[in-house]
This record gives sequence, C-alpha cells and structure tokens, in this order.
Amino acid sequence: MSNSYGDWFKEQRVAAGLTQQELADAAVMTRSHIAHIEAGRRIPSKEDARRLDKALNTGNVLSSFLPEDDGTIADYFEAARQLERQATMIREYALTFMPGILQTERYARAVLSTAFPPRSDAECDRHVVTRLERAQILADPVAPVVWALLDEATLRRPAGSPEIMAEQIMHVVHLGESGRVRVHVLPLGVGIHPISQGMVSLMSFEDQPPVAYSEGLSTGKIHESPAVVARLQDIYALALSDALPQRESLAMLRAAAKEYEHEA
Repeated sequence: MSNSYGDWFKEQRVAAGLTQQELADAAVMTRSHIAHIEAGRRIPSKEDARRLDKALNTGNVLSSFLPEDDGTIADYFEAARQLERQATMIREYALTFMPGILQTERYARAVLSTAFPPRSDAECDRHVVTRLERAQILADPVAPVVWALLDEATLRRPAGSPEIMAEQIMHVVHLGESGRVRVHVLPLGVGIHPISQGMVSLMSFEDQPPVAYSEGLSTGKIHESPAVVARLQDIYALALSDALPQRESLAMLRAAAKEYEHEA
C-alpha cells in the first residue's frame, strides 16, 4: 500500500505526543500493529481505524480514507496477506479447499471460478495471479516453516476436473515429501471437531506476538488478543492430536490422487 497513509498516521501520533505503545494502549491494539501501519506494511481494519481516530481525536479521517484495495484480493484478507509475508511460521487449517499458498494454478482457477456473482475472465486471472504470488513464500527452502492441517473434505470435494484434483493433491504430496511443508489430514471419521467451524491460519514472527486469522463466508478477521490467539492455538493443537501422522496422511493423499487419476 502507499505509505502516505502511514506517514500521515505517524504525524498525527507524534503531534498528539503519544508513543507507539501509548497509542496502542489507548486504541486497544499492539505496539507492533501500530509500527506496521506507520511503515506501510499493514492496513488497519475499519474497526481498528475507528479506535485510532478516537484515540487521536482525528474525527473519522483514518476510518474514512483507508487505502483502496486493487480488486485482486478480498479487503478483509489484505492485512493477513501482509502478515503472511513476514511470518517465520505459518500453521494452516483448511476445512473446504486447499490453503491458498499450496494451490496450483488450475486448482486456484477452479476454486475462484465458483464465485457468485460470477467473475469475468480478466478478474479471475487477477485473482489467480495474486494467489500464485502468495505461494512464492514457499520458494525459500526453509522459511517460513509451514504446517498444513487438511480436513479430509478438502480431498473428497472436487474442484474442477478429476485431473485438476489429482495434480493439486500430488503437488501437496511433493511438498510434504520434500520436507518443505508438514502435512496432516484430519479424517472425516473424527466427526465434528472444535476446529471445524472455518479456516484458521496461525502466524508467528521474530519481532512481534503471534496472530491468528480466521475466515468464513465473505468475512475474515485478524485476531491479536493474546487470549484469543492462545485459544485458537490450543484448538489447532487439539485437532493436530486427532489427525493422522504425516506418513499416513501422505499415503491418504496419494491414494486420493490415484482415484482421481483413474476417474480422469
């Protein structure tokens, strides 16, 4: 995002005579969040911007003039995408389809083409490019550390053709076999689980507290409250304890891919 917003925001904080920590306390946020907004690395949510306006006595300027999204990614995910780039460890739980950073181009296009109202081909192309750009964080052979906890439904629910599903599943198998991504499957036989309410991403960093991002239908939220993040981490750990070990998980993935290949 353009840093003019962050620069202006910093000017208002300095003019108010507040340190980053003092402003964070007044707006019920973390100091690192304030620092990232000022540096142009993050965009505050509408709710955060309203609290900042109140703390700085800036009317509704910060909430009214949030940087506009370029249309290639959902507004509610933009801040999470910025955090994803900075994370040293990412733990994903996928309920319905493969995590974005693990998606192949054809699978991503199949998922994005299901949007309603339907997207134009050009718009779908832009979203696919954005999703593939996210996957570039896996180009580094070791960082960030990535764990993928996949609900078995992500393997059983087709996206696009059987050929596309086989390609996507084997892509994840190769990432798991190479050691780049730790892969676990939560079997359908486990039944309804506390984590089964939606997609969850847990992110850890070198220089700031961990955060969580959860997503549902047309909505997403970054969680920075230590209590909320800790609860989501516990739920993830519980689900991981009920999941198949990596070796068995990769075997299930390979078997699912073979079934799609036969169907194709």
